[in-house]
Amino acid sequence: MKRGDVVIASPRGDYGRPRPCVVIQSDLFEPTDSLLVCLVTSEMGKEPDLRLTLHPGPTNGLRSPSQVMVEKITTVRRERCRTIGALKPSEIGRLNALLATVTGLNG
Repeated sequence: MKRGDVVIASPRGDYGRPRPCVVIQSDLFEPTDSLLVCLVTSEMGKEPDLRLTLHPGPTNGLRSPSQVMVEKITTVRRERCRTIGALKPSEIGRLNALLATVTGLNG
């Protein structure tokens, strides 16, 4: 699994049901047993300035319009993830910008 992949995972806590997530962890950390991800939701419209909207398709593996919840970053066990697709390069660029805003890395 690599950065930008869309995976199905079951995070712990309040968001613990199987759901799509986007891997945001650097590919330099591939040997680790966990992945840093952003959760994905099909409930559209909440926090649109903090979320990346994705349209379903064969590339990303999603079945319905969805949003990457950039403000919902968590870790999941790599062994419990299944890759279903990947973001396009332009979507990864937008995700990078949103992550910089949410984490304060853009100054």
